[in-house]
Amino acid sequence: MRHRMAKRKLSRTTSHRLMMLRNMVTSLFEHERIETTEAKAKEVRVVAERLITLGKRGDLHAQRQALRLINNKKVAHKLFTEIAPRFAERHGGYTHILKTRSRIGDGADLAIIELLPTVEKPAHEKPGKKAAEKKTVEKKAGAEKKAP
Repeated sequence: MRHRMAKRKLSRTTSHRLMMLRNMVTSLFEHERIETTEAKAKEVRVVAERLITLGKRGDLHAQRQALRLINNKKVAHKLFTEIAPRFAERHGGYTHILKTRSRIGDGADLAIIELLPTVEKPAHEKPGKKAAEKKTVEKKAGAEKKAP
């Protein structure tokens, strides 16, 4: 019985599965979006989010741990310099899985896994009703000063 076994085996040997996940995570960080089966996407999400958390930590030990899983040094550098700082304010949930279609050959459910885009913080004061009223009051006051 597989009680409390969290990972999917994906019909592969351990070495094949781990290498496949390493390759997929490397491709995800390189292209920031990949299409794969739904089950593989859910497994890649676990590894990718752990690596982004290491990237946020950013020390030498975290870099060495990340390089154990990422196959390309340029991609690892991109993780630590571009991707991780993008999620500095976020506590998990760095990826998004979108279910797309069924594959024609075998009917497998396909999904797109992508990194979330950068969310810019809104301005300090949103231009709403009060801000518009302030602008009209300022214009009227300026017009009164110019008139006499």
